[in-house]
Amino acid sequence: MSVAGPVSSAIAAVEAARHTPVVPGAPLLPGVVGVMWADGRVIAEHVAGSAVLYDAAGALLPEPARSATRADTVFDVASLTKLCTATLALQQAEAGLLDLDAPVADYLPVFAAGGKQDITVAQLLTHTSGLESWLPLWRDWPTPRERIHAALTRPQASPAGRFVYSDLNLITLGVLLENRCATPLDVLLRDHVTTPLGMSDTGYVTQLGHLDPERFAATEIEDDAGRGLVRGEVHDENSWSLGGVAGHAGVFSTAADLLQFARVFLGGGEVDGTRILSEESVVRMTTNLNGDLPDDAHGLGFEIDQPRYMGELSGPRTIGHTGFTGVSLVVDLDRSAVAILLSNAVHPRRGTAPTNAVRAAWATGLSRALA
Repeated sequence: MSVAGPVSSAIAAVEAARHTPVVPGAPLLPGVVGVMWADGRVIAEHVAGSAVLYDAAGALLPEPARSATRADTVFDVASLTKLCTATLALQQAEAGLLDLDAPVADYLPVFAAGGKQDITVAQLLTHTSGLESWLPLWRDWPTPRERIHAALTRPQASPAGRFVYSDLNLITLGVLLENRCATPLDVLLRDHVTTPLGMSDTGYVTQLGHLDPERFAATEIEDDAGRGLVRGEVHDENSWSLGGVAGHAGVFSTAADLLQFARVFLGGGEVDGTRILSEESVVRMTTNLNGDLPDDAHGLGFEIDQPRYMGELSGPRTIGHTGFTGVSLVVDLDRSAVAILLSNAVHPRRGTAPTNAVRAAWATGLSRALA
């Protein structure tokens, strides 16, 4: 099959999502940047829609007032942040500063509260710690210090070994890394990942002051948090309440930079002559460690073989992650292929419709183009 047909079908699926209202006046994907990469080159790119489509009251902006999406639009990548935090953790393990199989409480004694003394660092990364999935830290605790304490001292919600996808896992890991390295998480990411890889458009917003504010895609109107229309600040309320820097959310990026990041894992930890991870660390991040949980395959950071958003690109050697704002990264290790779909699907409100069908269609387009 030629590349043109599958790519056209994938683009059509994205455009259908952009133009099919699920609530009056609200498309699923206000703005989108999609990239398909294989055989060492970009085989398809799709840029459409608006980085800002609604005003602070939720009204559709007139055409002249809209901000068009560009190939270099900077998106809040939400839970793709977890992959950055995982990478930092593996780096510190390589340096001998962190034992991934040791209890978290060895590094953060307060974490032992609530019977959590035996939970390991690796269990945070595979979401098998038993921590509950989420807490409204921003709403129920008044200061960043109290929010962190609440996250660290919360008792288990289920026995360790069960899969429960939890932001608290990566919030905890972010705090652990900061304490262990005596360095803020945003600086760790800049110094050990984005700068070595030349990802100048990627980082926590605290490190992106050099970027034109007009490049940022808007996300949600967060009236409950008293924030109004969010743009150029992290969408996730808990990360925002922690200063915009946390292990679970807060990173912004572009399609080009995420492609560079993805290629690290295709290259065994190295891309363009720069190594940021050992081959062994890449294997640990990309190999299923939840073998007794077939629907929840997970390495130390990456999700594995998840057809719900990986589509036909899915398989036991396909890794990836999604982000709540409307983003996804899928990497087929065997075919050296990458599917990236970035959108601001929560603009102007979350919950208008699921995005997995569009993510899967985009990844499927790449898979069929390679057939």
